[in-house]
Amino acid sequence: MTKEPSQPSRRRWRGVAVAASAVVLLGGGYATANAATQNDTGKRTTAARPQIRNATGVGRVVNAANAFVDTLTTAQQAEVLLDFSQANAITWSNLPEGIVTRPGVQFSTLSDEQLAAAKAVVQAAMGTGKGTGFDQATQILQADDVLAAAESTTTSADPTASATPTDVPTGTPPSGGPGGPGGGFNYGSGVYFLAFLGTPSTTGTWQLHFGGHHLAVNITFANGKVTGSTPFFIGVEPTSFTTDGTTYQPLSIMRDGMAKLTGSLTAAQQAEAKLSQSFGDVLLGPGQDGQFPATKVGIPVSKLSPKQKKLVLAAIHPWVAAVDDATATMLMKAYEKDLNKTFVAYSGGLDLATQGDYVRIDGPGVWIEFISQNGIVFQDQIHFHTVYRDHTRDYGGEFTF
Repeated sequence: MTKEPSQPSRRRWRGVAVAASAVVLLGGGYATANAATQNDTGKRTTAARPQIRNATGVGRVVNAANAFVDTLTTAQQAEVLLDFSQANAITWSNLPEGIVTRPGVQFSTLSDEQLAAAKAVVQAAMGTGKGTGFDQATQILQADDVLAAAESTTTSADPTASATPTDVPTGTPPSGGPGGPGGGFNYGSGVYFLAFLGTPSTTGTWQLHFGGHHLAVNITFANGKVTGSTPFFIGVEPTSFTTDGTTYQPLSIMRDGMAKLTGSLTAAQQAEAKLSQSFGDVLLGPGQDGQFPATKVGIPVSKLSPKQKKLVLAAIHPWVAAVDDATATMLMKAYEKDLNKTFVAYSGGLDLATQGDYVRIDGPGVWIEFISQNGIVFQDQIHFHTVYRDHTRDYGGEFTF
């Protein structure tokens, strides 16, 4: 398994500026300022992948991907450029490195220039909304730095961690066991991986594969269009934290939307929507591809009031907004069209504040689960897991499960 690099070498996601010699913005797309690549010794060569002028949409993502690859050594390129196969596509996970091993290049191994170029790829592919898309993903990586710092308080100080002990929220990190010293879990924004499955282009089929603990971004492209933005897994621990004087709650937009929806249900609607079983985690997490329940359960949205239907759409939106804005708009229109065939269900409490509180939205296309769980590192708190899938668009519909 991939081992965590020594603490001094951990590179953080936040606070890294895009190096001017690596990537510049040009006409809505990315272009290399100084076309160059590196060999295994780090020496620059003059060859570079072509850039699409005045690129928009997928073209912007391709330009950013090519610019990133051009910063890498030959060995690093071999880690990043992989086959678009079902075996590679389904290797995402929400578990920390040390339990699973991910494909791609690990962020902590990148130079500042390379990390900035990697960040530009993810930013080009994800949504621009505040608290969603790229902004939300950035906060999830920051939360992982908080976990790394919390672990270090029980062992030795980590001067490179993004959060100091004073940044850690109220709660007691464990003295041992899973997530604590000796648990074998690797946290931190440096323990995230980026890979391209297939060759980034506006003509072929390929996937942007990005993730680490509590985040899995899988965006599939075919012939210059986004054909799938799922599976998308996102979680957070702690649910609220303060770093550099700013407080973050990365999943509050998702939790609040779900809580407003379930809180709007009448007593009769609650009785119809409530599930008899309890849940310890999401059903369709990693390794559960294609395992959608055969029968939809809960209350059909067709029985809800017009105001409640708007709450369903509002609840769905933060997950859909993870992908680029144009694709998100298209998906929301599709889900709205199917709204009366969509079901809402829950288990446990309605406020998503206790272990086992669970909400599901299941339609002909959309599938979203959100659950509250007991903390792993901050064991006296809850933390959140959620997954967004699509019955027909997972992995761009390229595979059969």
